[in-house]
Amino acid sequence: MKRLVIFSAAVGLAACIIASMPSRAGAADEATPIFGIKIPSGYRDWRLISVAHEAGKLDDLRAILGNDVAIEAYRAGKQEFPDGAIIARLAWSYTPSEENNKVFGQPQSFVAGSPKEGVQFMVKDSVKYASTGGWGFAQFNDGTPANETVLKTCFPCHAPAKAHDFVFTRYAP
Repeated sequence: MKRLVIFSAAVGLAACIIASMPSRAGAADEATPIFGIKIPSGYRDWRLISVAHEAGKLDDLRAILGNDVAIEAYRAGKQEFPDGAIIARLAWSYTPSEENNKVFGQPQSFVAGSPKEGVQFMVKDSVKYASTGGWGFAQFNDGTPANETVLKTCFPCHAPAKAHDFVFTRYAP
């Protein structure tokens, strides 16, 4: 009986994780307004740059991934990213795990919940995106590009990070 309960819980957990992954429906053909960025093929296989918990109104867990160009720049400690660097941000709700807390005997465990704000990308092209610090910005919700209003908020948000080429995330080797 115990094995059946564990097996059922594992199947349920796997189903929840798969269901929470952002869809790629329409991703190959749709580009964002303003920047014209499409979802890069294979981005979920990119290397991990860092993870973070953002509190406040964001209140999420996020993973920051980079393509090979971005990873090489991070590892070399470059102050500015070269053209071709792409950074991806995946985020999930910051969800307490009652199941884990029971095991630990106290409230301490949080896990990735449902996806938040789709998947976001920063694409470095110093000529094409000169007016936004050399970066193009994209957000896709269930494979559909975010609207122009959303994308117009990206560069002003990143402007305070100008000293780090408009990138907030530091490399965690």
